[in-house]
Amino acid sequence: MKPAAFEYHAPASVDEVVRLLSRYGDDAKLLAGGQSLVPMMNLRLARPAVLIDLGRVASLDYIQESDGYVAIGAMTRQRTAELSETVRQHAPLLARTLPLVGHAATRNRGTIGGSIAHADPAAELPAVTVALEADLVVVGPRGRRTCKAEGFFVSYLTTSLGSGEVLVELRLPRATADARSAFREFSRRYGDFAIVGVAAALRIDGGGKCQSARLAVIGVGSRPVRVVSAEGVLAGEILTDGVIREAGEVAAKEVEARGDLHASSHYRRRLTAVLIEQAVTDAIQR
Repeated sequence: MKPAAFEYHAPASVDEVVRLLSRYGDDAKLLAGGQSLVPMMNLRLARPAVLIDLGRVASLDYIQESDGYVAIGAMTRQRTAELSETVRQHAPLLARTLPLVGHAATRNRGTIGGSIAHADPAAELPAVTVALEADLVVVGPRGRRTCKAEGFFVSYLTTSLGSGEVLVELRLPRATADARSAFREFSRRYGDFAIVGVAAALRIDGGGKCQSARLAVIGVGSRPVRVVSAEGVLAGEILTDGVIREAGEVAAKEVEARGDLHASSHYRRRLTAVLIEQAVTDAIQR
């Protein structure tokens, strides 16, 4: 199929993007990489009257190491971030997760900001931002603001972006010497959306004790879900096999997993337990 007719704009600056969003309101959609929006338009599941292409906003394509964090422009291609030495050294959880996002061909076009703003509850990058307590920088008619990732995702394909606002930057805290992280997911085929996925971000002291833990689960709800009770099982403990297994079991009880044609609620709970065990074990081994 082909998309319905639409008006096309290709602004060259963030200010111009904000003006266009303010002018057209809910009739407009932002086009970043297009890996999600274009198929939806072709199937007529999305019918924007106005399409605002961010591809010419060169100022949103960068990866920079700053004071205490790694800043990534919203229009940075996923493949660029995947191959970045800065990301590999200072945001290793993102580097380990990106190869699981679709396929190399889609990552060549897909953008970091596009995936986050699309807010698919089975997408990997939103889970990474929640696990790492990332900051998201947004620009709108009232200027620039920063929000925590955990409050950014509201529900299925819904974020806290207000009218006329656009996501411009992701800020990930630089990994410290005691940081350990891993991402595990289960999908029917490589490149498919995860049936369940887990992002684990831990801090382990010199004695092997877990100082803090953040676990973000995808595929079980309408947004990335933190399993706080399971995090509490890990924090303050030496992470033995028994402790890790208990965290997984607690998480399975904590999540309100949905069932659909791909997996039942019970199956998703069991996957949550198994993947948390695997992710935490991977993290501490690194």
